Amino acid sequence: MKYVVGARGSGLSLAQTNWVISELKKVSPDSEYEIKTIVTKGDTDSRPLFTIDQKGIFEKEIDRAVALKEVDFAVHSLKDVPSELDSNLVIASIPKREVVNDVFISSDGSTLENIKSGAVIGTSSLRRAVQISRKRPDVTVKPIRGNIETRIRKAFGENYDAIVLAQAGISRLHVDVKFTPLPLDDFSPSPGQGAIAIVARSDDVETILMLKKIEDADSRLEIEAERALSGYVDSGCRFPLGAHAKSNGSEMILNVTAFSVDGKQSLHVNKTGIKDDPRSLGMRAGKELREKGVNDLALNWREKVEEWNKT
Repeated sequence: MKYVVGARGSGLSLAQTNWVISELKKVSPDSEYEIKTIVTKGDTDSRPLFTIDQKGIFEKEIDRAVALKEVDFAVHSLKDVPSELDSNLVIASIPKREVVNDVFISSDGSTLENIKSGAVIGTSSLRRAVQISRKRPDVTVKPIRGNIETRIRKAFGENYDAIVLAQAGISRLHVDVKFTPLPLDDFSPSPGQGAIAIVARSDDVETILMLKKIEDADSRLEIEAERALSGYVDSGCRFPLGAHAKSNGSEMILNVTAFSVDGKQSLHVNKTGIKDDPRSLGMRAGKELREKGVNDLALNWREKVEEWNKT
């Protein structure tokens, strides 16, 4: 059996896709795989990511190819996949999740705590921008675009002194660069960070069964809790939100932090629930966020984003 796999052409996307294929070959050694690279809106729009008011900018075109049977399944960074997929598509498999934390990379080996005042720190994430500013209000946070290798090079260039990005991408690309992990207490990750989503057609039972062979049960449950939260509060660019679910025996703990775009306000929720009912846990956390006024944090977000875009 030969499968055509849809993916972006970025180094990280191809590394993730080749890793998925290598795992699939272990459980289905007689199958063959061909990668079809597809350009997405996120690849062609040069604006800072948090100024683009559209969900799924890195996956929509690829998932359309799945739906149209141009490819058999698609491999995504899960945090790029919207809470709701088209009705004929399904996240068929979530392999074992990578580490979820962000890391700090600087040109001179400085950490976020001791980097010089006035330093310019780049990030592609509104959530990270707010978290950096809360920890170090004396530095300048600027938007940064490009693949992981490009962003790392920029950290050693003239326009940036450091960058913040996800450790999972560095690990999957095997990039040899010195970094400092950032604590989850201060840098709560994006929902789904560190995980891979494999999307297939919901009626393609044979392919789904094959993809399920490389799924990690705990990673699936943790991701479902985080995605249920995101769907309930409709998080995204409108306010920065971090969430991390972690299995603990038969229970699951979900930690959530939401910020106003100026970083002056924050809301925290810590919920524990039954591991096998992750959606309920995520929705209970989302309900508590709403009761605490999370939607008010989205006020004036466009103005703040435009201000960052001009820095």
